[in-house]
Amino acid sequence: MLYNYSFRALLFAALWLFVLDACTVNPYRQTNRSYKQQARRYADTLRAYPLSAGADSIPQAPYWVGTTNFNLRKPNFVIIHHTAQNSCPQTLKTFTVTRTQVSAHYVICRDGAVYHMLNDYLRAWQAGVSKWGNLTDVNSISIGIELDNNGAEPFSDQQISSLLHLLTKLKTAYNIPTANFIGHGDIAPTRKDDPSYLFPWKNLADKGFGLWYNDTTGVIVPPGFSSLMALRIIGYDIKDSSAAALAFKRHFEQDTTRTWGAPDQKILYSLYRQYQ
Repeated sequence: MLYNYSFRALLFAALWLFVLDACTVNPYRQTNRSYKQQARRYADTLRAYPLSAGADSIPQAPYWVGTTNFNLRKPNFVIIHHTAQNSCPQTLKTFTVTRTQVSAHYVICRDGAVYHMLNDYLRAWQAGVSKWGNLTDVNSISIGIELDNNGAEPFSDQQISSLLHLLTKLKTAYNIPTANFIGHGDIAPTRKDDPSYLFPWKNLADKGFGLWYNDTTGVIVPPGFSSLMALRIIGYDIKDSSAAALAFKRHFEQDTTRTWGAPDQKILYSLYRQYQ
């Protein structure tokens, strides 16, 4: 009798949860429909054949030939941001309003909830005008992750835990190099400062996401070492040298001061050697 009662109770609870789930209204149903429509249009473009007939070649090719050796382009960088907004719902709305012209592949809320907003193989509008090394179209080769944070607060433990879990999946899925996990402020130092100096980059680097420097106590910087050239080799755009140096300090020293001295030089030299 007790068994039957327990079974009925469990069955009732399961049915109740199903009803609650079915009644949950997704406020983004309309924009989700728009997402699917756009994805279908891109799928139609990929399925189109033959491709451009001859591409104005002379003589004209007699027939179309499609190669059998191809796959999807894949992301090779991860760019981490903070939203500079006050809540996850605010950011989700920002990324689903056409006029904003901004987006990201993932949004991670303060409680650790992860919203996957765009297929990893599609191009988000998250990096903007930016540069890393010789790469000037960062959007086309990267995944953008936005952390729900106003830029003046610590990042929650739940948020960082979810981020690390997500980064593990992305690094494995796309074989992303360790050095290619960077911040928005690194690739756009003159106009962006996210994620803020409170972001735990060393925590990520210890798990294999981004490079870090070793103990610099015994580091001797050789004569003639150029900080600017080292910043450039790491990837920073040194057109505005002060902005590049500030971005470097924010990332690797959690420091927002504009001074530059021997300790900074040692850290930079230690990192520079990892790129040789």
